[in-house]
Amino acid sequence: MTSPVRALWDAPAAFPAPPRRVWRDWVLVGAIPVLAVVEASLRPELPWRWLWVVVLSGLVVTLLWRRQRPFTMLAVAFAIGTAVSIPTGGDPQAFTTAYFLILLYAVFRWGSGRAMLFGGALVAVGTALTFVARTPAPTDLVGGIAVAVATAALGVALRWRSASRARELDRVRLLEREQLARDLHDTVAHHVSAIAIQAQAGATVAATDPDATADVLRTIEGEASRTLREMRAMVGVLRASDAAALAPTPGLAELRSLERADAPAVTVRVDGDPGSVPPPVAAAVFRLAQEAVTNARRHARSASKVEVEVGVDADGVRVRVHDDGQVSASGGPGFGIRGMRERAALFGGSCDAAPDPAGGWTVSAALPRTGWTA
Repeated sequence: MTSPVRALWDAPAAFPAPPRRVWRDWVLVGAIPVLAVVEASLRPELPWRWLWVVVLSGLVVTLLWRRQRPFTMLAVAFAIGTAVSIPTGGDPQAFTTAYFLILLYAVFRWGSGRAMLFGGALVAVGTALTFVARTPAPTDLVGGIAVAVATAALGVALRWRSASRARELDRVRLLEREQLARDLHDTVAHHVSAIAIQAQAGATVAATDPDATADVLRTIEGEASRTLREMRAMVGVLRASDAAALAPTPGLAELRSLERADAPAVTVRVDGDPGSVPPPVAAAVFRLAQEAVTNARRHARSASKVEVEVGVDADGVRVRVHDDGQVSASGGPGFGIRGMRERAALFGGSCDAAPDPAGGWTVSAALPRTGWTA
């Protein structure tokens, strides 16, 4: 086989994997037989119309397995459909036979490379067999081929788009985890260094000053406890071993660096006690605010100001970033918003981004202390 054909032959099933069942499946299973009956009642000129009602009503259950076994379901439907169409005079010309296109779409949307090749060959053979019963008009033949090709192309296009988006999301998650790993390096390394220094001091005074040794041990215990809390908040994170990973980690004090005088102006207000927020959480708050400000300055149309409000209290940290611009149309949440939600979730918090009822766009996040002190 040539390289393109071999690559298609070895291609795996679609990624990400399809859902097993969705509500649309049951709607189709219930609606297609009803539509077939209605069409047969309204179009008495169709040959063998009631036979095709029975056939379609029986075959419609293949839709329930079209994602898990796309080629098998297509083969079953086409085999039965062809077996009925040949002795009855070919294509019944019923609109509801478009049901077969759903199965064809499923093969190219969800199937493996072999399934796509065999599915295309099966459709071609089924089309050729219709000549046994009746020679179709050239316009009907060209139209049928065009519809089949368009259906297959749609399946391939959506398959590629979904896989491309999944790969991009994986890339964004990896970058986010690398950033969190950098924060882990800075904060844990600081505490471990303090523990090592205290341990050295304790070894020096152990023989001459027992009270000082006890103080050193208490200090080591406190540093170790803080280190364990911060490591639990970032467990499972892997980092890239590059020089950028050793850069200092920003915190609440660096929020002022987000302020801008040019339009849209950015103002920052921090309420409460920033010192009570552990460095990993402070870094997460900074990244949340930074991403929200970046999005506002980039996407908010006609915005004149962006307000960043951070509040620290006994319950945790609250972040609110609001701009007064016009909300631009979008096909859905972008990767930046997904990244903010994942970062907040790592500390047991949440993040929402939506149009504000009073105008503009608001990003709000809450990181409760129960999420990062457990």
